[in-house]
Amino acid sequence: MGAVTSDRIRWGALAWLLTLQFFVVETVVQFRGEGYSRADDVISDLGATTWPGHQVMNASFVVQAALILGGTVLLLPALGAGAGRVAAYLFGLAAVGVLLVGVLPSDRSGTWHGVGATMYLIGSALGLIALAYALRPRSEVLGTVLVVLGLVGTAATVFFLTEVAVLAEGATERAAAYVLPIGLAVAGLALGRSGAAAEVGDGVGAGTRDDPRPSRREERARARAAAAERARERDAALEAAAQRAAQRSGRTGTGSADAETGAGSAGAEPADDFDADDPWAPTRRTD
Repeated sequence: MGAVTSDRIRWGALAWLLTLQFFVVETVVQFRGEGYSRADDVISDLGATTWPGHQVMNASFVVQAALILGGTVLLLPALGAGAGRVAAYLFGLAAVGVLLVGVLPSDRSGTWHGVGATMYLIGSALGLIALAYALRPRSEVLGTVLVVLGLVGTAATVFFLTEVAVLAEGATERAAAYVLPIGLAVAGLALGRSGAAAEVGDGVGAGTRDDPRPSRREERARARAAAAERARERDAALEAAAQRAAQRSGRTGTGSADAETGAGSAGAEPADDFDADDPWAPTRRTD
């Protein structure tokens, strides 16, 4: 069962890593035509039926949806409960959104295309933030990278949907859209490398609810507790040794005093007026 789950984690990680195909296809399709600007023109223009190679771009959107959703389903055991499940639902929303973008080009069904794009952008940004909290017990660095990407995506999504001119329209949309494949690829690499660890038991991620292996934070806490226990044992041993030394010193001092008293009594001579035949007779004082 552990090997099966380990293979599942690796396949899911590979699916997330392959979401980088979007950048390759976008670049290839862009150069099929002329006059396209990544700063000024939105991504959907490459999928419009008027653009050369739009079929390839729209196919890439559909493939992207399959990779996001398939990788998320395969990686569910590694994501755990709580934030991991929230991330899974949000990535599902993003997958449905990019599917609509690919199936319904902007010049054919602008309304549903826009709905799909919004679903993708929102699911991507918030999903990465939830994924950061889910995977942070594995690696604080990984969690930090994912949450930064999620925050960048969230800000760019707000600017793009509200048409705030912080950057050009195309640049703003790309700042919102690019964070998901980048974040999934980074997370996929991390999960793929640690996939062998999933062979323990039913194979789940370290630090999750069903995983018997401790997370790094738990390992550090256990190490601190073990060090504190060793320090208490050492202090107790030192205190016991000090008490034994004090007891031996006390007995030695008492014995010496008794010996001196005994020697003094033995060396003392009886009084001259002591009458051994009549011990009750009064003693005579001698001056």
